[in-house]
Order: sequence, then structure tokens, then C-alpha cells
Amino acid sequence: MPPEPRSPDWRRNVALFLTGQSVSLFGSMLVQYAVLWYLTLTTKDGTVLALSTIFGFLPQAVVSIFGGVWADRHNRKLLIIGADAAIAAATLTLAIAMVVGTAELWLIFAALAVRSAGAGIQTPAVGALVPQLVPPDQLLRINGLFQSIQAAMMLIAPAVAAVLYANVPLEAIFFIDVGTALVGIGLMALIPVARVVREDAAGGYFADLTQGFRYVAGHRLVRWLLGLNAVVMVLVAAPAFLTPLMIARSFGGEVWKLTVLELTFSVGMMLAGATIGIWGDRFSRIGLILGSSLAFGACSIGMGLSPNVWVFFAFMFLVGFAVPSFSTPTMTVLQETVEPDRLGRVFGFLGIVGAVAMPLGMAVFGPLADVYSVEAMLVLAGVGTFVAAAFALLLPSGKRALRAARDQADPLARGSALATADVAVGSRE
Repeated sequence: MPPEPRSPDWRRNVALFLTGQSVSLFGSMLVQYAVLWYLTLTTKDGTVLALSTIFGFLPQAVVSIFGGVWADRHNRKLLIIGADAAIAAATLTLAIAMVVGTAELWLIFAALAVRSAGAGIQTPAVGALVPQLVPPDQLLRINGLFQSIQAAMMLIAPAVAAVLYANVPLEAIFFIDVGTALVGIGLMALIPVARVVREDAAGGYFADLTQGFRYVAGHRLVRWLLGLNAVVMVLVAAPAFLTPLMIARSFGGEVWKLTVLELTFSVGMMLAGATIGIWGDRFSRIGLILGSSLAFGACSIGMGLSPNVWVFFAFMFLVGFAVPSFSTPTMTVLQETVEPDRLGRVFGFLGIVGAVAMPLGMAVFGPLADVYSVEAMLVLAGVGTFVAAAFALLLPSGKRALRAARDQADPLARGSALATADVAVGSRE
């Protein structure tokens, strides 16, 4: 178990952390939407959009391999600050280039690549830093609150980005992002964070990476969680990107319908994050993960069989509600179970799963949606999710995970119960 935070001011530190990360995330989302719209409207080229996706995802997947190692070897606070600074510098360079009249595609792609690489460093460090700031019995609540804030950003950022894109030059939005990054860096600098003392500090980066692979491969619960996460990302997250296409094909391509689709998803996420933050400790972590997996499958089938757009919106809301119900307890179980000096590498592998599984799912379901209907793809993905969840339950590690969850007699004392989960779930073979 991660130790209790030494600072008695942990609430202050968490407030600074959440505020800084939220402000920085808001600026990043403004840039994300603005660049997507700029490339779409100025080039109208599918290849350009595909390349932007590659430059936006692939560097994060590659850098996450090493980002997790760095998060276990160095001060996580400084890694987050450094990644934010590098992202801000790349954005500032692109903004200045556009001000002087240079708007080459390769510059935009280079900036996207740097931003993606920065996320590969920042994401494992953030996931591993949270247990250093938050008491063990508050982890699920804070993670749920963080998810709710992220969902709120998803709700607000597109509207703000649309207003800005219509009224100010693109480079002005880039300057806003630089400003929000500086705010995030400033708030992070105010948080005292100690470097994690490692027992296996000897050896180089590749030795650490090898140890991380062996740890994940030998830790039954971690291996099970990462595997289930990969399957869910492929079968659920990727087909979810096809829902705007189904709206356009089956229910009409009016802009308001696409807007309501995004709103229902974001509102569902925001409510679920808040709900888990308040009442999540009353439920089993593993039960939430498996229950939300089944909910993904049921909602995917429901969307594929929706008789009208309003039923479709209702299922999309439930999908949004299921996302924090899956991701928040997954993150919390990892934070509660994995030793502090290995947590960065585990979150690095989790980042790789997310960065690879989603494009992989799109590569499979996207072309199939041009041959078969989107409805058929959604039903197929839902059935596949049910099969995957059943298979996960039948695995020995899945059975042990459920047994450990049932053995937690006091749900509110889950912090101490999960301290022994490394043994109860058959931690390392």
C-alpha cells in the first residue's frame, strides 16, 4: 500500500493538483478541437486527418514505455512540470510560426507529436503521483472527482473552442493553451512531493523496463485488469467513435443531433464521476469494473437496435455513465495494490493499452462499417463484450478477484482490505 501522505495539508495539495490539472486540460482540449477543425476545413483531406490521428496517438504509445520507468526513477512532480513545459513550448513555437505567416502541415504534425509524447510522460506520472497526495481511504473519491472534472471539461471545451475558433485567429487559441499550461505548472510547483524511495534502484532504464514487464506478467490482478481494459477499449471505445456515423446514416445528419450525442455522453460521465466520488466506497471495486463491462455490452447492443434517435441518446448517456464506473475503480485498484516504486511503470503500460487499443479497434471496425451497417457493428461489439466479460470471470485470476471483493466484509474499510489483495488475488506467480 502507498503510505499515508506525510503532509497534514493533503486537502490543500489535492485541491492545487486538481485545479492545475483541470486548467491545463482545458487548454489542451481547446487546442485539440481547434486543430481538428482547422485541418478539416482547410484541407478537406482524409489522409491529413488520418496523419493527425497517428501523430496524436503513436508518440504517446511509444513514449509511455519509458515514461512509466521515469515516473518510478525520478520526482513525479518534476516530470509533470517538465512535460507541461515541453508541450507549452511546442504550442508556443507553432503559434509564433503562424503569426509570422508559416502554417506548414509538417509544423502542425510536429507540434501534435510533441504534445502526444508529453502526454506519454505526464500520464503515468499523474497516475502514480495521486497516491502520494491522497490518503488510501480517499483514493476512489478523489479519482471519481477527477473523472467528473474531466467530463465537465469535455462538456464545456467544445462550446468554448467553437466560439473562439469563429472569432479569433487559431494562434490566439494556442496562446491561451500556453497560458493555461503556465497556470498548471505554477500550481503544481506549490505542492510538496517527495521522490519515492526504491528498493531496486540499481540498474539502468532497460533493466527497469524489463522488471516492469515481468511484474505485470507475473502479477495476476494487474495482468487481468490490463487485459480486460484492452478488450473493453477495443470492443467499446472504438465502436463508440462510429456513433456519429450512425446518427448521420440512420437518423439524419442535423448538427443538433450530433451535439446532443456528445452532450449526453459527457453529462453521463460527469454524473457518474460525482456519484462514484460520493458513494463509490459502498460498492466492490471489482464489482464496479465487471458491472460496467456488462453495461458497455448491453448499451452497445441497445444502440445498435435503437428504434429512434431518443432511445439512442438514452443509451449513449448510459455509456457515458459506465465510463467512470469502469476506469475509476480500475485506476484505484492499481493505486491501492501496486507498490509505490512500481506504480509508474504499471500506469505506463496502462497508457500504452489505451493509446494502442483505440486506434486498433477503429482500424477493425471502421472499414467494416463501410461494408456492413454501423448498427451491426455495435451489436457485434456488444456481444463480444459480453463474451469477453464472461471469459474474464472464468479465468482463475478473475475468480480470485471476485473472491477477494466478496471477502471485504466492511466496504468502508476497503483501504486496509486491499492491502492484502496482493496475496488474496494471487499477486505474483
